[in-house]
This record gives sequence, structure tokens and C-alpha cells, in this order.
Amino acid sequence: MELMRQQSINCGTVIETETIAKLDTSSRPFKIWREGYENQEEPTDTADAVIIATGASARRMDLPGEEKYWQSGISACAVCDGAVPIFRNKPLVVIGGGDSAAEEAIYLTKYGSIVHVLVRRGELRASKVMAKRLLSHPKVKVHFNTSPTEAIGDDRLLTAVATINNVTKETGKIEASGLFYAIGHDPATQLVKGKVELDEEGYIKTIPGSSVTNVDGLFAAGDVQDKRYRQAITSAGSGCMAALDAERYLSELESEGKI
Repeated sequence: MELMRQQSINCGTVIETETIAKLDTSSRPFKIWREGYENQEEPTDTADAVIIATGASARRMDLPGEEKYWQSGISACAVCDGAVPIFRNKPLVVIGGGDSAAEEAIYLTKYGSIVHVLVRRGELRASKVMAKRLLSHPKVKVHFNTSPTEAIGDDRLLTAVATINNVTKETGKIEASGLFYAIGHDPATQLVKGKVELDEEGYIKTIPGSSVTNVDGLFAAGDVQDKRYRQAITSAGSGCMAALDAERYLSELESEGKI
């Protein structure tokens, strides 16, 4: 990251590290307020083009022990962390009942000795194809009507997950070296809500194959508009796309004498 930052500086980029609290896209140029100045009438900055790359946060459950063992056995990205040595040939737990949970559980079977999937309801929300693959996999055990209640460890790493059956209220414990959340993400779109078109899950909608939104001059890159891949390398590629799209947009404005 530092090398990429330095390369952009070498190419003339001016980098200012600030938190943006308010954005007005109703007129051109766009008006921007930095944190601490959002209540004043005049903006702190203006821009002819803006790229939104605010990302998305994995949903967490705030279980007892979660904070202690986060990244010490607990993760929200199986693809990112599944191959870590502490998970190799060890029992693992995935929480969730949708396609993402099914995909992550099946992926983790490459590394774990067995993958337990905790589904809080009595059925999977995953598509029929994914559900069939999950239920028929020899290294997967699905626990329906089951929720986690605590992350248990040895003060260094996760060792087990406490559970409760949501129907019978019976409690239990699953020995596990890894706990993976697959219960969704929340895109960070507070800055642009009501200003740009979002999909039903709150992600910024872009024209397929581009970073272009329904607002001229406003572009979106990374996880704030990508609910499928969510990887650093795809976000970097999408950031490059947004930079090119923004540069072309500004060049067109300049050629038309609008800036």
C-alpha cells in the first residue's frame, strides 16, 4: 500500500487525509464538508468529480469473547483467512444460511477437518443448487435452529463455540479452531443516501462494467458497490476503473469549456 501511495505522489497526486462528513451533489461543482465543519454554510472543498470508495463492513454478532478472539480464530472472510495454519485440519464453524455461507463453508472444507454450519432457522436461505451441495458434502455438518452464544478460547486462540437450539433451548458446545461469520455486509453509504441510486441491499448501483452511477460526475469503487467479490485486489482494480472514468469525465467537461 505504501508503495502504491508513493507512486501516486510521484505522479503528482496530492493526498489529504481527512474525514468527509457531508456531500452535496445537487449542484456543480459538488460541495464537500470536512468533519467538524459540516454545520457551516460554505463547504470546505468543492469537486467536479467524486469517487466514493467507502467500503463495506462485515456484520458481527457481538458475542461474548468475540472481540478477544477476533483475528485469533474469528473471521468474517473465509477466502481471506481460511488457509491460515491455525485452521488447517481443525474443526471450523460457519454462521449463516445463505449462498455466501454455503460457499464459504464449502471453501473451508479444503482446509478444515470438518465444517459446522449454524443456521438459526429450520431451513437454508441458499439457492437449491448451493443448499444441495452443502448438505451433501461429506465434511459439512449443518445445525438447523442453532445460534452461537459465546466464543470460547484459551486466552490466546479460539477453541470452541457455545450454542443454543432456538426451538428446544438446549445448550451445547462445538470444539472449533475457527469461527467464520457469513451473515452479510453493510455498505458505508451514509454519505450518499438519498443522493445516488442504491440497490435493495444498500450498495451503490453502477453501470455494469464501469464505476459510473446515475449521478453525473459521481463514481463508485470497491466494496461499496461490489457485494459479490469483496477482495482487496478486485477493489484495487475497481478503483483504477473509477480513476479512468473520472479522468475521462473531467476531460470531456474541459473540452466543452465547462471547467
